[in-house]
Amino acid sequence: MSDVRKTIVDGKAVLGIEFGSTRIKAVLVDENNTPIASGAHDWENRLENGIWTYTLEDIWSGLQDCYRKMTEDVKKQYDVQVEKLGAMGFSAMMHGYLAFDKKGELLVPFRTWRNTITQQASQALTEAFHFHVPQRWSIAHLYQAILNGEEHVPEVDFITTLDGYIHWQLTGEKVLGVGSASGMFPIDSGTKTYYASMIRTFNELVAPKGFPWKVEDLLPRVLVAGDRAGVLSEEGAKRLDPTGTLQAGCPLCPPEGDAGTGMAATNSVKQRTGNVSAGTSVFAMIVLEKELQKAYEEIDMVTTPSGDAVAMVHCNNCTSDLNAWVSLFKEFAESFGMEVDMDRLFGTLYNKALEGDKDCGGLLAYNYFSGEHITGFEEGRPLFVRTPDSRFNLANFMRANLYTSLGALKVGLDILMKEEKVAVDRITGHGGLFKTKGVGQSILAGAMDATVSVMKTAGEGGAWGIALLASYMLQKGEGETLEDYLQEKVFGGDEGEKMDPDPADVKGFDEFISRYRAGFPIERAAVDCLR
Repeated sequence: MSDVRKTIVDGKAVLGIEFGSTRIKAVLVDENNTPIASGAHDWENRLENGIWTYTLEDIWSGLQDCYRKMTEDVKKQYDVQVEKLGAMGFSAMMHGYLAFDKKGELLVPFRTWRNTITQQASQALTEAFHFHVPQRWSIAHLYQAILNGEEHVPEVDFITTLDGYIHWQLTGEKVLGVGSASGMFPIDSGTKTYYASMIRTFNELVAPKGFPWKVEDLLPRVLVAGDRAGVLSEEGAKRLDPTGTLQAGCPLCPPEGDAGTGMAATNSVKQRTGNVSAGTSVFAMIVLEKELQKAYEEIDMVTTPSGDAVAMVHCNNCTSDLNAWVSLFKEFAESFGMEVDMDRLFGTLYNKALEGDKDCGGLLAYNYFSGEHITGFEEGRPLFVRTPDSRFNLANFMRANLYTSLGALKVGLDILMKEEKVAVDRITGHGGLFKTKGVGQSILAGAMDATVSVMKTAGEGGAWGIALLASYMLQKGEGETLEDYLQEKVFGGDEGEKMDPDPADVKGFDEFISRYRAGFPIERAAVDCLR
């Protein structure tokens, strides 16, 4: 019997499942945290009555299909059934609003992070807390429902996130990992739970309404990485695996958000480290060694899975417009009867960008498929702009589109790096932008004026990240921190392929960003005029 097969038969394999915006992914790992099987289910959010949502049916059918495909992969590779697991963990996209009554019934359709319907609540809570509360956060959704006079609010008994909901249904435990909880309500990194002062402030704000609850009674109990968060119940085992093959009783780690699992998957949970995830959207997260001097609209304050403070710059737009231009070049090539390999096309065009002028030759682009709150746009229009004397060639064109994919991120990061003087020892890049070796990495290093690493393992994604957190809960030694566990037992000191910033790239990106900021009225005019 192979070692892997024995691990599965003995019930020592660990399962991580993450609900992404478009894909639910399961990763099974062995005792060395090496992926040994996987499964996935594609899904899409729905726009219903002006609300971006997923139905409960979508959630459960997707989860079961994803799990089934993982077990089929195990059967195909190792000719064995998954009957027992060593540990398990669930992760999902953060934020949003799932509100339940005392009977456990969903009161209103799930409101996901994608909704931008809570501006009034976001502004009011930010002012009351002296702490930036983004529109996506669960508490903003609850307060907006209160401001709107929604009938369901007095009946609310429990609010949670998607990962918290799955965990609750499978274990009976109303808990949440601290990183995920930090996207519901502000977290005090000193106490590793919700800010007591802000809990009091919120209760005072809503006291005139006479609701039969206090906000602290509605929120999940907060746990940190390494805590045991319950066990898979008999009912939960049947919901996950309707065939009845999976046995109950396996321990679960605290459910975590996709930000926390991304930090784990890139070994970026230590102070002065950070990661940048760049795909359809882009976000940067830096683990702080000291508090910021004040609250910023552009900066979200969340935590690592251990509860340490993290500054997050989250942008709606990244590679969508870049991909659209590459598709146009594909169409051009096919018009000449050429067969086009997309990986080769991306690689060729991305590498061409490295030949361009450091400031993109005076070219300017905006990649705003949707609005961009970092720069104050509620809607977006993709734009490409130049002057008659700009150096318009393919290299500069591609460089400008790569630069602008990180443009809004750069605006937010400049607050952290230049105004707050946040210290960073290592940034890890992951996501589609970094697929072409060395290109996205050099662009990001220039944007941040910091060393950027890219790891092969980062491609395993958040499902692997939550599996690592489940393994840590199972395997951690006495006093062993998550940082030490990841560094020594998962990554073995491997920090990936490093690239230092080129001073000329740093100067060139700064010049581009000056042009980018100056051009905001152009983007505003496009939004106003093109309906």
